[in-house]
Amino acid sequence: MGLHRFWFEFDLSIEDSPPAGTLLGCGVSAYDYDDAINLIKERVFDDDKLPEITKEVRDVDVSTLDQNHVLPNMGIVTNRGIWFPLGYE
Repeated sequence: MGLHRFWFEFDLSIEDSPPAGTLLGCGVSAYDYDDAINLIKERVFDDDKLPEITKEVRDVDVSTLDQNHVLPNMGIVTNRGIWFPLGYE
Protein backbone atom coordinates (compact mmCIF):
# COMPACT_ATOMS: atom_id res chain seq x y z
CA MET A 1 0.00 0.00 0.00
CA GLY A 2 1.57 3.28 -1.10
CA LEU A 3 1.79 6.58 0.68
CA HIS A 4 0.03 9.77 -0.37
CA ARG A 5 1.27 13.29 0.34
CA PHE A 6 -1.48 15.40 1.89
CA TRP A 7 -1.53 19.14 2.48
CA PHE A 8 -4.08 20.55 4.92
CA GLU A 9 -4.94 24.10 5.84
CA PHE A 10 -7.08 24.95 8.84
CA ASP A 11 -9.43 27.66 10.03
CA LEU A 12 -6.94 29.02 12.57
CA SER A 13 -5.67 32.40 13.64
CA ILE A 14 -2.92 33.50 16.00
CA GLU A 15 -5.60 34.19 18.61
CA ASP A 16 -6.39 30.45 18.67
CA SER A 17 -2.87 29.71 20.00
CA PRO A 18 -2.40 26.94 17.43
CA PRO A 19 0.44 24.43 17.57
CA ALA A 20 3.70 25.90 16.26
CA GLY A 21 3.86 26.20 12.48
CA THR A 22 0.28 25.20 11.74
CA LEU A 23 -0.96 28.62 10.63
CA LEU A 24 0.59 27.91 7.23
CA GLY A 25 -0.79 24.38 7.07
CA CYS A 26 0.26 20.84 7.71
CA GLY A 27 1.92 18.31 5.41
CA VAL A 28 1.64 14.61 6.08
CA SER A 29 2.42 11.41 4.22
CA ALA A 30 -0.08 8.68 4.97
CA TYR A 31 -1.78 5.61 3.55
CA ASP A 32 -5.13 7.36 3.11
CA TYR A 33 -7.16 10.36 4.29
CA ASP A 34 -8.17 8.74 7.59
CA ASP A 35 -4.57 7.79 8.35
CA ALA A 36 -3.48 11.37 7.61
CA ILE A 37 -6.14 12.86 9.89
CA ASN A 38 -5.23 10.44 12.70
CA LEU A 39 -1.54 11.34 12.42
CA ILE A 40 -2.33 15.06 12.59
CA LYS A 41 -4.69 14.64 15.53
CA GLU A 42 -2.24 12.47 17.49
CA ARG A 43 1.04 14.21 16.73
CA VAL A 44 0.20 17.84 16.05
CA PHE A 45 -2.97 18.58 18.01
CA ASP A 46 -2.28 16.13 20.88
CA ASP A 47 -5.60 14.37 20.38
CA ASP A 48 -7.45 17.67 20.87
CA LYS A 49 -10.29 18.58 18.56
CA LEU A 50 -9.04 19.11 15.03
CA PRO A 51 -9.87 22.59 13.71
CA GLU A 52 -12.02 22.94 10.61
CA ILE A 53 -10.12 21.97 7.48
CA THR A 54 -10.32 24.74 4.89
CA LYS A 55 -8.15 23.08 2.24
CA GLU A 56 -7.08 19.51 1.54
CA VAL A 57 -4.85 18.41 -1.32
CA ARG A 58 -4.17 14.73 -1.86
CA ASP A 59 -0.91 13.86 -3.65
CA VAL A 60 0.18 17.47 -3.40
CA ASP A 61 3.04 18.59 -5.63
CA VAL A 62 5.26 19.99 -2.89
CA SER A 63 6.93 22.38 -5.33
CA THR A 64 3.66 24.35 -5.36
CA LEU A 65 3.82 25.04 -1.61
CA ASP A 66 5.16 28.22 -0.03
CA GLN A 67 8.71 28.75 -1.33
CA ASN A 68 9.87 30.91 1.57
CA HIS A 69 8.60 29.00 4.60
CA VAL A 70 7.31 25.52 3.78
CA LEU A 71 9.85 24.19 1.28
CA PRO A 72 13.00 25.13 3.21
CA ASN A 73 11.52 23.84 6.48
CA MET A 74 9.96 20.50 5.63
CA GLY A 75 10.99 16.97 6.38
CA ILE A 76 11.11 13.86 4.21
CA VAL A 77 7.87 13.40 2.27
CA THR A 78 8.57 9.77 1.33
CA ASN A 79 8.24 8.56 4.94
CA ARG A 80 4.92 8.10 6.72
CA GLY A 81 4.36 10.97 9.11
CA ILE A 82 4.25 14.73 9.50
CA TRP A 83 6.71 16.53 7.23
CA PHE A 84 5.49 20.08 7.86
CA PRO A 85 5.79 21.69 10.27
CA LEU A 86 8.87 20.03 11.65
CA GLY A 87 8.95 18.73 15.19
CA TYR A 88 5.88 16.47 15.09
CA GLU A 89 7.51 13.30 13.82
